[in-house]
Amino acid sequence: MDHAIRAEGLVKRYGETTALDGVDLAVRTGTVLGLLGPNGAGKTTAVRVLATLLQPDAGHATVGGYDVVRDAHRVRQLIGLTGQYASVDEALTGTENLLLIGRLLGMSRRAAKARARELLARFQLEDAASRAAKTYSGGMRRRLDLAASLVGRPALLYLDEPTTGLDPRSRLELWGLVRSLVADGVTVLLTTQYLEEADQLADEIAVIDEGRVIATGAPDELKAKIGARCLAVRPADDADVPAVISVVGELAGVAPEVEGRLVTAPVTDSALLPAVVRRLDDAGVVITELALRNSSLNEVFLSLTGHPAGETEQADDTEGVLV
Repeated sequence: MDHAIRAEGLVKRYGETTALDGVDLAVRTGTVLGLLGPNGAGKTTAVRVLATLLQPDAGHATVGGYDVVRDAHRVRQLIGLTGQYASVDEALTGTENLLLIGRLLGMSRRAAKARARELLARFQLEDAASRAAKTYSGGMRRRLDLAASLVGRPALLYLDEPTTGLDPRSRLELWGLVRSLVADGVTVLLTTQYLEEADQLADEIAVIDEGRVIATGAPDELKAKIGARCLAVRPADDADVPAVISVVGELAGVAPEVEGRLVTAPVTDSALLPAVVRRLDDAGVVITELALRNSSLNEVFLSLTGHPAGETEQADDTEGVLV
């Protein structure tokens, strides 16, 4: 099967709010599709529909060749789901959490114990196996949560903003685990608002905003679509930042972004770099950083949507359901 997930024209409404407005998705078997968008864009609603937790108001979707409405039971047998927040029972130990899920899935006690041991070892939780989950760090809880979603050996895994709230080290660890799962043949649908995460993990990306898919492609393809590179200039002295903003803005023809002393702007002409150098040198501005690099996903997202990925364009919660 070429595509593990196909969705065509998915629509989901909550009263007057349209959470999904004709979403089309295709996820190739054994790959990672990154569903990228800000809070409230419709990412979680799409996952809920594909996980059979919600029925669409219009459109059609199949997972593993099964219709998410007519064959919901079959779909549930194929998938694992890790939501935005750890869903493990904090009063149970790591082993007990995984054993419980195994038994609920119909495994014998012996098979469930063996699977729990296997997953605890894979996720480097063996030393904490007999401790209550409430004593785990945030990163450990997320690893246990991910392990829980794999007890039934799903062919497809839905990761709905899995690294929300994690520190950088825990995020890197989780990325490594996702890569190992894909190497084993698992298909992953990853929703995230972290552009770096999508860049690191996704084979293809679908950018979703206000319930619509507005762009699709491999990360490098999306970066190439906006046809611009990014000029970054950092002066040695804080007092020179206004001068740098003025020069870069005038030559690039756009209002630069400023973060601390770093001034950045999209440019289409490589000849702009020496022109900026000459102007700043004439103004007596000392530069500690000067670079012309390819566009980042953040710049792609800003170009496509008109706002950064972290902004919310609609309510995150409609009638009690995350969108």
